[in-house]
Amino acid sequence: MVAAKRSRTPFYLLILVLVAAGVGLTWHRHVAFDVPWLPGEKKRIWSVEAKVEFTAVGDPVKLSLAVPQKQPGFEVLGEHTASPGYGLAFVDTPSGRRAEWSIRRATGKQTLYYRVDMLEKKFTGLNGDEHLVVPPPLATHTLGDGPHRTAAQNILQQARSRSADAYTLARELIQEFKIQPQSAQFLLQKQSRSRWLVELLAQAGVPAREVYVLDLEDGRRNQTLNTYLQVFDKQEYQLFDPRTGRQGRRDNQIMWEYQSGALLDLIGGRGSSVHFSILEQEVPITQLLQREQSVTPAFLDFSIHSLPLEEQTLFKSILLIPVGVLLVVFMRIFIGLKTSGTFMPVLIAIAFIQTSLVVGLVGFLLVLSIGLIIRSYLSKLNLLLVARISAVIISVIIIIASFSVLAFMIGLSEGLKITFFPMIILSWTIERMSILWEEEGPKQVLVQGGGSLFVALLAYGLMVNDVVRHITFNFIGLQLIFMALVLILGSYTGYRLFELRRFKPLLARDNTPSSDA
Repeated sequence: MVAAKRSRTPFYLLILVLVAAGVGLTWHRHVAFDVPWLPGEKKRIWSVEAKVEFTAVGDPVKLSLAVPQKQPGFEVLGEHTASPGYGLAFVDTPSGRRAEWSIRRATGKQTLYYRVDMLEKKFTGLNGDEHLVVPPPLATHTLGDGPHRTAAQNILQQARSRSADAYTLARELIQEFKIQPQSAQFLLQKQSRSRWLVELLAQAGVPAREVYVLDLEDGRRNQTLNTYLQVFDKQEYQLFDPRTGRQGRRDNQIMWEYQSGALLDLIGGRGSSVHFSILEQEVPITQLLQREQSVTPAFLDFSIHSLPLEEQTLFKSILLIPVGVLLVVFMRIFIGLKTSGTFMPVLIAIAFIQTSLVVGLVGFLLVLSIGLIIRSYLSKLNLLLVARISAVIISVIIIIASFSVLAFMIGLSEGLKITFFPMIILSWTIERMSILWEEEGPKQVLVQGGGSLFVALLAYGLMVNDVVRHITFNFIGLQLIFMALVLILGSYTGYRLFELRRFKPLLARDNTPSSDA
């Protein structure tokens, strides 16, 4: 009895629902929130989230965090906090504006969030804000006494002889710390370089202060502030990097705290730390304000943007994986390209994003080649599968660690990025290719290894494309469309492109006139 053919109607209905829902969500996101289809059409907004962690000891807690203000090149659009159970107030103090949390009693690990949205504006100059151009009073505690004073005065004397004004004096002081490494090392045992520079400039009658600067880079997590030197010359000022001597502020830098105050003050706790997550968005200002003023978001407002910023940066990469998966499904089902491992190319492409293409490509080939050599020796030992895989994993870790140390010793900092490779996946790739070598020969290893690398490069090209990154992050409805496309490709049962070549002799024979005719 022949089984009745199963109806495909539910399958096509599922595809239709997925596509309709994906298109609807995407269109709603575009129309309701005016999110552009392409990147670069709107003004840039930097969302910076400060994550404050500490351990409360059971007493009343009071925590004060310095927060940024309007400054040349940036305007504060909105501030948001997440601190359940805590009282919160923004206060203006002599050391600048601060956010203050308080609670009567707390115990154990505490986590507080502060987020600010900064609108990037046309950079019209360093000055323009009255809070920034008021010179601080000259430092009263200058140089100290004893050998530290002697060493500091020597550096100041050498720098002053080569300077002409306040800015050149600051620059020459930083250079002098490089020229006299022994004196610099001796002084740094007492206090930081930036603090010494402030006191040396005060000794010369030049007002200066330490400021905390944050470098803005999209998708960065666990960032910390850098200490810069703000040097005044009448009603103007310049920023200096105390480590390199670089003068001026870059466009992607904001001054988080510029009153020489503490970044964080904590009473009733210990072990405090502050880390920053940064996300670049291109959302229209008006729509951003309307969205943030909404207390209870509607169901259709569902988006990754409702998550904390740290998780958003994580999802910005995760949402690219379906793009790579869709490419792999297309290449395997329609083209017929063989790869080593079904989705190994996608994982390699993600690793390339973390390491950069050249470093990742070189590192991948090196680890794979050496791993295959080690694996060929292990096969002669007749080990059980689990023990053999474990030995391969340990070998991969040793190879990556060795390359990292070697790259660091020769000053090749880019080589340290090799640690971003998924070590377990690499180990399984080595194991699979080794078995393939033993069973089908080196040709199949080259075919499948080359196929994997080719697909990985294509996936990398898609994942780093600005348009792809923009639409996958801002339109979560596209994930439903990706799902529908994968299901459609999965139902394909026809010939693959590479299989047409296999049947080409049959086609030629059918077209040849028969001798019996």
